[in-house]
Amino acid sequence: MSVTEQRRALILTRVVAGELTAAAGALALGCSERQAWRLLARFRATGPAGLAHGNRGRPSNHRVGDAVRGQVLALATGRYAGANDTHLAELLAEREGIALSRSSVRRILRAEGIASPRRHRPPRHRSRRERMAAEGLLLQLDGSRHRWLGRGRPRITLLGAIDDATGSVPAALFRAEEDAAGYLELLRAIALEHGLPAAVYRDRHSAFEPTMARRRGTANEERELSQVGRVLTELGVISIAAGSPQAKGRVERLWGTLQDRLLLELGLAGATDIATANAVLAGFLPGFNRRFAVPAVDPDPAWRPWPAELEPARVFVLKYRKRVARDDTVRVDRRTLQLPAAPRRFAYAGKMVEVHLRLDGSVAVFDGRRELITSPAPTDARALRALGADRPGPGLVPARAAVPWIPPVTHPWKRMTPARREKARAALTDSLNR
Repeated sequence: MSVTEQRRALILTRVVAGELTAAAGALALGCSERQAWRLLARFRATGPAGLAHGNRGRPSNHRVGDAVRGQVLALATGRYAGANDTHLAELLAEREGIALSRSSVRRILRAEGIASPRRHRPPRHRSRRERMAAEGLLLQLDGSRHRWLGRGRPRITLLGAIDDATGSVPAALFRAEEDAAGYLELLRAIALEHGLPAAVYRDRHSAFEPTMARRRGTANEERELSQVGRVLTELGVISIAAGSPQAKGRVERLWGTLQDRLLLELGLAGATDIATANAVLAGFLPGFNRRFAVPAVDPDPAWRPWPAELEPARVFVLKYRKRVARDDTVRVDRRTLQLPAAPRRFAYAGKMVEVHLRLDGSVAVFDGRRELITSPAPTDARALRALGADRPGPGLVPARAAVPWIPPVTHPWKRMTPARREKARAALTDSLNR
């Protein structure tokens, strides 16, 4: 008997013994007097056992049938293996036509000893940070290296950005590695589709900061910039470095959600390479944003329009400063490019030019704002000997990105010569005497 039934039996015993009236017993039981007479009749007929509910021990009329339970267990351990309880309930409703609540799915799985794929750490006290007020004020950038294509396949990296105000994912893409070219492609997709954010929040990956310069203690925002840092500087986007992974927790939690949901979608689509995975990702993101995005406090987005004076083709590239060889060639990315003859027989030998490695793999050479027409140069003897010995050709050594630099006041260019100093002093004396 339950505690409630034991209490009812005690009160009804006192009513039968004449210690309480039926009205007083009903008041003590918390029911009407008519219900008290019903309980009293059952108590006199069958004793305390008559106080138990008539459906006790019987299966519910609204229980999940054995056939549906078996189907749920087969899908949870087969086709949808690895999905959490909430995601599995959504998949069953959307794709299998089985409408069950999360709690029902959870009861079926736990009854068979199937635990949740996500381990929950014990709760700790944390303070919640206020979101940004408008969409586009702050983007959190990061990469997640994982076995996205399945356990038997190599790890690849998912680069993505999440808006701090709404939690939506404006763009994401798969890459073989977390590299500067991938972040440039990600930023280009965001800039051309949504606009420019006011700031980005990122970690201290070498794609954002020059690693060797930081180790030597010479890194500064003006002189030492990575390729991604140069692009953010040209676009006027503030770059904020996080001190720990917990500081950018919104994007870190995004990876946990995607490793639950997107991983299963990639497996269902049969994605086995990066190109197929990106195609699945493009169809996955709109539904993901509709499911998880929240409205911003300020309904007006803060995306900035693309600056009219900038060309995307000249911004989202890998830029290098190279010196032209004596034979008017530039060596870049295992390729040697021949520069054309300049007007008036001017030679480019010894001149510094700007080489652009575009995201599509093409190479362009610029002399200031003017793009030079290049052609493949004939292979020299040294390269032919290297090819004959099956040795790889020299690769491209990344150089420091070129950024505008203003000489300080102590630079020799700005120092006054003795003759100029005397001339300035004489001019000052003459003006005072007047």
